[in-house]
Amino acid sequence: MKDKGCGQIRVVAAIIRKENKYLIARRAPSKHLAGFWEFPGGKIEDGETIEECLIREIKEELNITIRVNSFFMENEHIYPSKNIMLIAFFCEWAEGTISLKDHDRYEWAVKSQLINYKFAPADIPFVEVLQNS
Repeated sequence: MKDKGCGQIRVVAAIIRKENKYLIARRAPSKHLAGFWEFPGGKIEDGETIEECLIREIKEELNITIRVNSFFMENEHIYPSKNIMLIAFFCEWAEGTISLKDHDRYEWAVKSQLINYKFAPADIPFVEVLQNS
């Protein structure tokens, strides 16, 4: 959903934790920001709640079902071609087996290792806060 006033795109991200590891995914070669790692998610559609968007996007991108738990944080990032507000929520994996659509790899990374991945710029503040928590 675009905010017509400033052209900002609202995007959600799922911080999915299992044991002491976080699910991260690498953007596929054909995608914007190819090769960068991210916390999976996507654009909020008109009339959709954040929770509905997260559940839909994770099902579409990873083929798994999640439960949305609590707000984590948000980050505004201005890319050369667009301005996004990335809103992250802690989520848990409910069921399913991961199969990738928009990504070419996924990993379960411990928080101390997250800095070793080349994250998309909008996701970097999330990595920094997780590292310091």
